[in-house]
Amino acid sequence: MESDILLLDDRTDQATKQMLQKVVDKKRKFDKLKLRHLLVMWTTIFLCFIYFYFLYKLILAPYSYSFAAMFSVFVDHSANLYILVIVVGLYGFMNLLKEKREKAEKEYHALRCEIIDKSKDLWKKEEEWKNRHKVFEMMKKNFDINLYHESK
Repeated sequence: MESDILLLDDRTDQATKQMLQKVVDKKRKFDKLKLRHLLVMWTTIFLCFIYFYFLYKLILAPYSYSFAAMFSVFVDHSANLYILVIVVGLYGFMNLLKEKREKAEKEYHALRCEIIDKSKDLWKKEEEWKNRHKVFEMMKKNFDINLYHESK
C-alpha cells in the first residue's frame, strides 16, 4: 500500500484505504497503457510514412508507366512483404492496446465514481466528513486523482 495512503491514520478506515489504493492502481495501469498505446501509435505512423516514402521513390516513381511493372518489382523484393507484415502487425497491436486502454480507463473511472458516490458512507462520522477534503487533496496532489467531481 502507498505510504501516503497509510499515513491517513484517523481520517479513513481500512476499507476506504483499500479502495483508495485500488483506484491508484487502476490509474497507474491506465497511464501505463495510455503511454504504450501512444508509443506504438507513433511508431506505426512513422514506419508507415517511411515505408510508403520508399515505395514511392523505389517503385511508384520509376515504374509509374505500368501497373504490371510496379507489381513485378514489388513482388521481386521479399523485404517488401516482411515490412508490410510488420506495419500491419503494428497497426493491429496499436488497436489492441487502444481497446485495453479504453477498458482500463472505464475501470478506473468507475471505481473513482464509486468512491465519490459512497463518500457519505465512507466518512460517516462528523469529524471524518470534515477531514475528507484533506484525503481528496492528497489524492489530487500525489496521484492526480480527482475525487471532488465525477466528470473526467
